[in-house]
Amino acid sequence: MNGKNRSDIRTGTHVKIVQKQDQRTGKLTEGIVLDILTKSPRHPHGIKVRLQDGTVGRVKEILDV
Repeated sequence: MNGKNRSDIRTGTHVKIVQKQDQRTGKLTEGIVLDILTKSPRHPHGIKVRLQDGTVGRVKEILDV
């Protein structure tokens, strides 16, 4: 699943995100969602989240549903 719909993402979801500095390279960071930062129900570039380690980025892939 992609991470464009806020309803697909919950606290505790295992995801892969792209951080701002990695957008050009497409390097993904894996982690568990701590907070959902995007308020709108959809976002074309992915829902912005904070992972448990404090990393912030946009969800590109949801690993568990």
